[in-house]
Amino acid sequence: MSLKKSPFFEIRSGAVDTLHFVVKTPDLATLRGELTRRFEATPEFFAHDVVAIDVRKLEGDDRIALDELARLLDQARLRPIGVIANPEQLSWVDGCGLPVLESQERRMPAKGAPEASVAAPPPAPEVIERVVERVTERVVQVATPTTIIDRPLRSGQQVYAKGDLVVLGLVSYGAEVIAEGNIHIYAPLRGRALAGVHGNHDARIFCTCLEPELISIAGIYRTSETSLPGEVLGKSVQVKLEQEKLVFEALRLT
Repeated sequence: MSLKKSPFFEIRSGAVDTLHFVVKTPDLATLRGELTRRFEATPEFFAHDVVAIDVRKLEGDDRIALDELARLLDQARLRPIGVIANPEQLSWVDGCGLPVLESQERRMPAKGAPEASVAAPPPAPEVIERVVERVTERVVQVATPTTIIDRPLRSGQQVYAKGDLVVLGLVSYGAEVIAEGNIHIYAPLRGRALAGVHGNHDARIFCTCLEPELISIAGIYRTSETSLPGEVLGKSVQVKLEQEKLVFEALRLT
Protein backbone atom coordinates (compact mmCIF):
# COMPACT_ATOMS: atom_id res chain seq x y z
CA MET A 1 0.00 0.00 0.00
CA SER A 2 1.27 3.47 -0.85
CA LEU A 3 2.23 5.50 2.23
CA LYS A 4 0.64 8.48 0.55
CA LYS A 5 -2.71 6.74 0.65
CA SER A 6 -2.38 5.30 4.15
CA PRO A 7 -5.75 5.37 5.97
CA PHE A 8 -4.06 5.39 9.39
CA PHE A 9 -2.60 8.89 9.62
CA GLU A 10 -1.75 12.00 7.65
CA ILE A 11 0.96 14.62 7.99
CA ARG A 12 -0.34 17.94 6.77
CA SER A 13 0.69 21.58 7.01
CA GLY A 14 -1.47 23.75 9.20
CA ALA A 15 -1.63 26.68 11.58
CA VAL A 16 -2.57 26.48 15.26
CA ASP A 17 -3.91 29.49 17.16
CA THR A 18 -2.42 29.72 20.64
CA LEU A 19 -2.00 32.21 23.43
CA HIS A 20 1.33 34.00 23.75
CA PHE A 21 2.90 34.28 27.20
CA VAL A 22 4.99 37.39 26.59
CA VAL A 23 7.96 37.53 28.97
CA LYS A 24 9.06 41.05 29.97
CA THR A 25 11.44 40.21 32.82
CA PRO A 26 14.03 37.44 33.33
CA ASP A 27 13.24 37.39 37.07
CA LEU A 28 11.56 34.03 37.75
CA ALA A 29 10.63 34.97 41.33
CA THR A 30 8.73 38.02 40.07
CA LEU A 31 6.97 35.94 37.43
CA ARG A 32 6.06 33.29 40.00
CA GLY A 33 4.51 35.90 42.30
CA GLU A 34 2.60 37.56 39.47
CA LEU A 35 1.28 34.25 38.12
CA THR A 36 0.02 33.36 41.59
CA ARG A 37 -1.59 36.77 42.04
CA ARG A 38 -3.26 36.78 38.62
CA PHE A 39 -4.57 33.22 38.57
CA GLU A 40 -5.40 32.34 42.17
CA ALA A 41 -8.78 34.11 41.92
CA THR A 42 -9.67 32.37 38.63
CA PRO A 43 -7.81 29.03 38.56
CA GLU A 44 -10.06 27.62 35.80
CA PHE A 45 -9.88 30.60 33.45
CA PHE A 46 -6.86 29.45 31.41
CA ALA A 47 -6.86 25.85 32.65
CA HIS A 48 -5.19 23.54 30.12
CA ASP A 49 -4.82 26.27 27.48
CA VAL A 50 -1.71 25.89 25.34
CA VAL A 51 0.70 28.83 25.25
CA ALA A 52 3.78 29.85 23.31
CA ILE A 53 6.49 31.47 25.44
CA ASP A 54 7.42 34.73 23.70
CA VAL A 55 10.82 36.10 24.83
CA ARG A 56 11.17 38.83 22.21
CA LYS A 57 10.39 41.58 24.74
CA LEU A 58 13.44 40.77 26.87
CA GLU A 59 16.00 43.54 26.69
CA GLY A 60 19.55 43.29 25.42
CA ASP A 61 21.39 40.23 26.71
CA ASP A 62 18.67 39.25 29.22
CA ARG A 63 18.07 35.51 29.41
CA ILE A 64 15.59 33.40 31.31
CA ALA A 65 15.68 29.76 32.37
CA LEU A 66 13.01 28.49 29.99
CA ASP A 67 12.78 25.03 31.54
CA GLU A 68 11.96 26.58 34.93
CA LEU A 69 9.50 29.00 33.34
CA ALA A 70 7.78 26.09 31.60
CA ARG A 71 7.39 24.38 34.99
CA LEU A 72 5.91 27.58 36.45
CA LEU A 73 3.38 27.77 33.64
CA ASP A 74 2.52 24.12 34.11
CA GLN A 75 1.85 24.78 37.80
CA ALA A 76 -0.53 27.56 36.69
CA ARG A 77 -2.30 24.92 34.52
CA LEU A 78 -1.01 26.40 31.28
CA ARG A 79 0.59 24.10 28.71
CA PRO A 80 3.71 25.56 27.00
CA ILE A 81 4.28 24.10 23.53
CA GLY A 82 7.24 26.13 22.26
CA VAL A 83 9.22 29.36 22.27
CA ILE A 84 9.06 32.43 20.02
CA ALA A 85 12.36 34.32 19.85
CA ASN A 86 14.32 36.88 17.87
CA PRO A 87 17.15 35.47 15.69
CA GLU A 88 19.81 36.78 18.08
CA GLN A 89 18.17 34.89 20.98
CA LEU A 90 18.28 31.48 19.31
CA SER A 91 21.76 30.68 20.67
CA TRP A 92 20.36 30.24 24.20
CA VAL A 93 16.75 29.36 23.33
CA ASP A 94 17.65 26.28 21.26
CA GLY A 95 18.79 24.23 24.25
CA CYS A 96 15.66 24.68 26.38
CA GLY A 97 13.96 21.47 25.29
CA LEU A 98 10.99 23.25 23.67
CA PRO A 99 10.65 23.74 19.91
CA VAL A 100 11.23 27.18 18.41
CA LEU A 101 8.04 28.50 16.82
CA GLU A 102 7.32 31.15 14.22
CA SER A 103 4.74 33.74 15.22
CA GLN A 104 1.80 34.21 12.86
CA GLU A 105 0.65 37.47 14.44
CA ARG A 106 0.41 40.52 12.25
CA ARG A 107 1.48 43.94 13.53
CA MET A 108 0.49 47.31 12.13
CA PRO A 109 3.40 49.62 11.23
CA ALA A 110 4.16 52.32 13.78
CA LYS A 111 2.70 55.73 13.09
CA GLY A 112 5.01 57.80 10.98
CA ALA A 113 7.12 54.82 10.00
CA PRO A 114 8.16 54.88 6.33
CA GLU A 115 6.61 52.25 4.13
CA ALA A 116 8.90 49.75 2.47
CA SER A 117 9.57 50.63 -1.16
CA VAL A 118 10.55 47.10 -2.19
CA ALA A 119 7.67 45.03 -3.48
CA ALA A 120 6.92 41.98 -1.33
CA PRO A 121 7.27 38.57 -2.98
CA PRO A 122 4.02 36.79 -3.85
CA PRO A 123 2.64 34.71 -0.97
CA ALA A 124 3.27 30.99 -0.93
CA PRO A 125 0.32 28.73 -1.77
CA GLU A 126 -0.03 27.57 1.84
CA VAL A 127 -0.25 31.21 2.97
CA ILE A 128 -3.00 31.88 0.43
CA GLU A 129 -4.81 28.77 1.70
CA ARG A 130 -4.67 30.03 5.29
CA VAL A 131 -5.98 33.46 4.22
CA VAL A 132 -8.88 31.83 2.39
CA GLU A 133 -9.65 29.74 5.48
CA ARG A 134 -9.65 32.82 7.70
CA VAL A 135 -11.90 34.77 5.32
CA THR A 136 -14.27 31.81 5.12
CA GLU A 137 -14.28 31.59 8.91
CA ARG A 138 -15.19 35.28 9.17
CA VAL A 139 -18.07 34.83 6.69
CA VAL A 140 -19.39 31.91 8.73
CA GLN A 141 -19.17 34.02 11.89
CA VAL A 142 -21.15 36.82 10.24
CA ALA A 143 -23.84 34.33 9.23
CA THR A 144 -24.04 32.76 12.70
CA PRO A 145 -27.38 33.59 14.35
CA THR A 146 -27.59 35.35 17.69
CA THR A 147 -28.21 33.13 20.72
CA ILE A 148 -30.91 34.42 23.10
CA ILE A 149 -31.21 33.22 26.70
CA ASP A 150 -34.46 34.38 28.33
CA ARG A 151 -33.96 32.87 31.78
CA PRO A 152 -31.67 33.60 34.75
CA LEU A 153 -28.40 31.69 34.93
CA ARG A 154 -27.55 30.14 38.28
CA SER A 155 -24.13 29.40 39.76
CA GLY A 156 -22.34 26.65 37.83
CA GLN A 157 -24.30 27.15 34.61
CA GLN A 158 -22.46 28.06 31.42
CA VAL A 159 -23.71 29.27 28.04
CA TYR A 160 -21.57 29.34 24.88
CA ALA A 161 -22.57 31.17 21.68
CA LYS A 162 -20.88 30.80 18.29
CA GLY A 163 -21.96 34.34 17.40
CA ASP A 164 -23.48 37.09 19.54
CA LEU A 165 -25.18 36.27 22.84
CA VAL A 166 -28.18 38.05 24.37
CA VAL A 167 -29.13 37.28 27.98
CA LEU A 168 -32.44 38.58 29.34
CA GLY A 169 -32.04 37.34 32.91
CA LEU A 170 -29.67 37.62 35.84
CA VAL A 171 -26.19 36.08 35.45
CA SER A 172 -25.57 34.93 39.02
CA TYR A 173 -22.25 34.61 40.85
CA GLY A 174 -20.52 31.48 39.56
CA ALA A 175 -22.39 31.47 36.23
CA GLU A 176 -20.53 32.03 32.96
CA VAL A 177 -21.56 33.44 29.57
CA ILE A 178 -19.16 33.00 26.65
CA ALA A 179 -19.45 34.22 23.06
CA GLU A 180 -17.30 34.36 19.96
CA GLY A 181 -19.02 37.69 19.20
CA ASN A 182 -20.62 40.37 21.40
CA ILE A 183 -22.48 39.81 24.67
CA HIS A 184 -25.61 41.77 25.64
CA ILE A 185 -26.97 41.31 29.16
CA TYR A 186 -30.25 43.08 29.99
CA ALA A 187 -30.02 42.26 33.69
CA PRO A 188 -27.36 42.28 36.41
CA LEU A 189 -24.08 40.57 35.53
CA ARG A 190 -22.58 39.09 38.68
CA GLY A 191 -20.78 36.09 37.20
CA ARG A 192 -18.34 35.91 34.32
CA ALA A 193 -18.68 37.27 30.79
CA LEU A 194 -16.15 36.37 28.08
CA ALA A 195 -16.64 37.88 24.60
CA GLY A 196 -14.58 37.48 21.44
CA VAL A 197 -13.12 34.25 22.78
CA HIS A 198 -11.48 33.28 19.48
CA GLY A 199 -9.46 36.50 19.38
CA ASN A 200 -12.10 38.95 18.13
CA HIS A 201 -10.71 42.24 19.45
CA ASP A 202 -13.73 44.14 18.09
CA ALA A 203 -16.17 42.27 20.33
CA ARG A 204 -17.94 44.20 23.10
CA ILE A 205 -19.91 43.49 26.24
CA PHE A 206 -23.06 45.47 27.05
CA CYS A 207 -24.72 45.20 30.43
CA THR A 208 -27.48 47.09 32.28
CA CYS A 209 -25.99 46.40 35.73
CA LEU A 210 -22.27 45.61 35.90
CA GLU A 211 -21.17 43.71 39.03
CA PRO A 212 -18.95 40.99 37.47
CA GLU A 213 -16.64 38.38 38.90
CA LEU A 214 -14.72 38.50 35.63
CA ILE A 215 -14.89 40.40 32.34
CA SER A 216 -12.88 39.31 29.29
CA ILE A 217 -12.60 40.28 25.63
CA ALA A 218 -10.32 38.29 23.31
CA GLY A 219 -8.52 36.80 26.32
CA ILE A 220 -7.74 40.14 27.99
CA TYR A 221 -9.51 40.07 31.31
CA ARG A 222 -10.18 41.80 34.61
CA THR A 223 -11.45 40.18 37.78
CA SER A 224 -13.37 41.48 40.78
CA GLU A 225 -10.03 41.52 42.60
CA THR A 226 -9.51 44.91 40.92
CA SER A 227 -12.45 47.11 41.95
CA LEU A 228 -14.34 48.93 39.21
CA PRO A 229 -14.77 52.72 39.52
CA GLY A 230 -18.04 53.98 40.95
CA GLU A 231 -19.19 55.51 37.68
CA VAL A 232 -19.54 52.05 36.09
CA LEU A 233 -20.02 49.62 39.00
CA GLY A 234 -23.68 48.62 39.13
CA LYS A 235 -24.45 50.83 36.14
CA SER A 236 -25.35 50.33 32.47
CA VAL A 237 -21.98 49.88 30.78
CA GLN A 238 -20.28 48.86 27.57
CA VAL A 239 -16.86 47.20 27.68
CA LYS A 240 -14.47 47.26 24.72
CA LEU A 241 -10.78 46.92 23.89
CA GLU A 242 -8.53 49.83 23.09
CA GLN A 243 -4.84 49.10 22.52
CA GLU A 244 -5.21 45.73 24.28
CA LYS A 245 -6.74 47.31 27.40
CA LEU A 246 -10.29 46.89 28.65
CA VAL A 247 -12.22 50.18 28.58
CA PHE A 248 -15.42 50.60 30.61
CA GLU A 249 -17.86 53.29 29.47
CA ALA A 250 -21.17 54.18 31.10
CA LEU A 251 -24.15 53.90 28.72
CA ARG A 252 -26.53 56.82 28.58
CA LEU A 253 -29.85 55.13 27.80
CA THR A 254 -32.09 58.18 28.16
